[in-house]
Amino acid sequence: MKDARRTQDTRGRLDRRQFITTALTGAGALMATSGWAGGIEAVPTPPNRRASDIISLGQTGVKVSRLAQGTGVQGGARSSAHTRMGMKASTALIRHGLDQGIALMDTADLYGVHPSVQKALADVNRDNYAILSKIWPRQEFWNSPSGGARREVDRFRKEFKTDHLEICLIHCMTHSEWPKTYERIRDELSELKQEGVVGAVGVSCHDLGALKVAAAHPWVDVILSRINNKGAKMDGPPEVVSAVLKQARANGKHVVGMKIFGEGTLKTSQEKDASLKYVFGNELVDSITIGMLTQDEISDSIRRVNKALS
Repeated sequence: MKDARRTQDTRGRLDRRQFITTALTGAGALMATSGWAGGIEAVPTPPNRRASDIISLGQTGVKVSRLAQGTGVQGGARSSAHTRMGMKASTALIRHGLDQGIALMDTADLYGVHPSVQKALADVNRDNYAILSKIWPRQEFWNSPSGGARREVDRFRKEFKTDHLEICLIHCMTHSEWPKTYERIRDELSELKQEGVVGAVGVSCHDLGALKVAAAHPWVDVILSRINNKGAKMDGPPEVVSAVLKQARANGKHVVGMKIFGEGTLKTSQEKDASLKYVFGNELVDSITIGMLTQDEISDSIRRVNKALS
């Protein structure tokens, strides 16, 4: 990005896998220092936390922005609202968010957005954004899983035109036996993590039992969990899910909150602010993803997140 100011620490020359970027201020100015090969560089969190803060994913070394650009609104069978809006609108949306410090792209094979996200960021320095994607592990009319992760991740990298992914999750866990059911996927993701192809691994959960297992399982780095103050589109009552997420964070898991607005159920300004206050005020998540569909929604979400954090 043209307004980035990059510096170099005493560890030596940066290579192309080192993730350098920001905590963007409201004016959009970037601050950056060198970092882990494959993660945005974190900066000390100011007293007033912000949506654009760059934070670390536990011990993985991966760095992401606190607010992610979700791309799975009404997603399924490799299509979503983001693919259906067309390339011009999608590019403008993603670039507007990036200019405001939204440097984590929350994607999935299910949403079909890999090529469109790649095209939107084709001329952006790879050091300036992070990719989260998800493997759909089940046979569908649109999907023929390999049973593992290597073939899928290799395809994802080709679609993104990159040599690495910051985060790769097993998508939509719906029962507590997922570690055994998807053991081969776990093993291959672990291999890819050791090889530096993937920075962090984990699951997205759509079941309370699956979430409880993820909160304690040593393999998991990142959990994507549905959470809001009303229990809308969640895996259980807010107080039950909240207790699990607190335990997950205590166990060193990085929790990414989703369905913060209950997939559109929480519509009013008051409802949205109350949910964000609940999620951040109770320290339930490390970061969140919101499926923002317009530039105004991005600006509004940033403002609301900043308000909740402060």
